[in-house]
Amino acid sequence: MSKKIRLMPSGKEVAVAEGDTVLSALERHGYFLPNNCRAGACGECKTKVCGGEFDQGFILDMALSKADRENGHGLMCMAKPTSEVLEIEWETENNLPKLFPPQENVSHIVTEKRMVTGNIVKLRLRSIAKPIRFWPGQYVTLGNNNDIPARPYSIANIPNSDGEIILYITKMESGTTSVWAHDTLSLGDRVTLNGPYGTFIGDAAADTPVLCLASGSGLAPITSLASAALLRGGFRNKASVLFSARTKEDLFENGLFSFLDAKFRNFKYNYTLTREDNPGGLTGRIPDILDKVYPDLSGHSLYIAGSPEFVDACVAKAKRLGAKDELIHCEGFHAQQS
Repeated sequence: MSKKIRLMPSGKEVAVAEGDTVLSALERHGYFLPNNCRAGACGECKTKVCGGEFDQGFILDMALSKADRENGHGLMCMAKPTSEVLEIEWETENNLPKLFPPQENVSHIVTEKRMVTGNIVKLRLRSIAKPIRFWPGQYVTLGNNNDIPARPYSIANIPNSDGEIILYITKMESGTTSVWAHDTLSLGDRVTLNGPYGTFIGDAAADTPVLCLASGSGLAPITSLASAALLRGGFRNKASVLFSARTKEDLFENGLFSFLDAKFRNFKYNYTLTREDNPGGLTGRIPDILDKVYPDLSGHSLYIAGSPEFVDACVAKAKRLGAKDELIHCEGFHAQQS
């Protein structure tokens, strides 16, 4: 039995391929649906189901409450239609395709590998087939289609026609893929990428000041977002990046951000150290010092990337400083990103 998803209230229909989740079917046809973890853990893709049946699959209770389930909501990253037609709420009739459909099993060659901090490796990968098209802030999954499972990592560079993808991968001792990327992967090796995924996409034309907060390898999507917006004439108002690192040895991309800081009058880059003195600079966790640097965030668009704990703490503090929910965009790296 062929299946399809009907977008309500417009009535537009999307075909569902065998094995597709609702999210993957929509993306295959270029439709936008907010998402982050793609593993039933974050709740970003929660959607009201108006009619039809679906298999929700395994999800975490914190991502979809009992009340949400009773009210007909589901997590589209894991949900698979089981009826011929599944109707889902789709905001307005004017939603248009916005995302590039993800590609699967795209072979890339490792053309650069170097440590940028004690536990973060930089990989530069070049496609040997058709380049993956992506928006700044999105991510791909990396693996080898064999014994190394595909895991998600944010793209750090801006879209280009050379088929290059730059990833920054933090080594997680319990993570098969990150350990492989650090200890086994070599120059010239072939790897497999899938993507792009995610909706952590900046609005370069935002009519507000922009503040980007990042820690660790969370700087990767922020680097892509900020550099793309600035180099292509976006960020009409003031824009800033504040990066949290343990020590100066944990800073990276300083050269690029120093260049952007010098070239664009409306842009400011700064960092804070959490485990080392920083004479003349900032010291302490971003949630603890944010009010000293940005006491009023009521008119800012915020982009926050890092561990879930970092993101949650920054969001809570930003809201206390007046940030509006609709202007807060988050990329939290969940447990499967290892």
